[in-house]
Amino acid sequence: MAPGRKPKPIRPSLADIEARIGHVFADKDLLARALTHPSAVSGADKRDKSYQRLEFLGDRVLGLAVADMLFRLMPSDDEGTLSRRLSDLVRAETCAAIAAELDLGAGIKVGPTESASQVGRRASVLADLAEAVIGAVYLDGGWPAAEALVVRNWRDRVAVSPEHKRDAKSELQEWVQGRGLPTPVYQVVERTGPDHAPVFTMEVLVPGLAAGRGQGSAKRQAEIAAATAVLVREGVWADTPPAAVAAEPRSGAGGEDAEP
Repeated sequence: MAPGRKPKPIRPSLADIEARIGHVFADKDLLARALTHPSAVSGADKRDKSYQRLEFLGDRVLGLAVADMLFRLMPSDDEGTLSRRLSDLVRAETCAAIAAELDLGAGIKVGPTESASQVGRRASVLADLAEAVIGAVYLDGGWPAAEALVVRNWRDRVAVSPEHKRDAKSELQEWVQGRGLPTPVYQVVERTGPDHAPVFTMEVLVPGLAAGRGQGSAKRQAEIAAATAVLVREGVWADTPPAAVAAEPRSGAGGEDAEP
């Protein structure tokens, strides 16, 4: 390798991706297609060999799975409220955030003129990957497998009450700045677990305030949990969104590189 050149990132195996999403494929080609960017294929069957058609299917499966969770978990919400929350939970930004937590971008296959590391970080591509993987799981394992995937990765967001819809990190930063305090600083306290299923303990530090701690299967998830702990303790948020302060680690969800 030439001096000064960075080593090319190692693309995770399909088995690594399966561990992160919690589903072992009978048809490995489905997962490979779900991770294939349109730039990597050519010809008349371009849409069949990339994630484009799977993305379409996964979008519909996601919508139904999230709607079902909302209907069951929010019995007092009216139709309008449910519709607004559904829209927020299935929008591209939410899908991209979850794909980042699962580090799906690291597994993307791109064409020779594209950079996998760059393409795999684009929010629009991450959103596509999340939906495509859901579609692939649906085709491979049916509704139960696809629903389980959605529940594992969306349930925390579904359970968060409307007043807590904003990202806890953004909320904490705005709150401390309003009090004339410096920007919060996040640091890793501990990393445990195997490489394919790590658990991070993060601490958020703000001068003049006690530190807040949180855990998660990706650094960002743990940072959000730490920020939530401070918001709840300081009375900014009246109660704790379920599973937010000590988020339940998901099998293989993310990893050390799954950052904002």
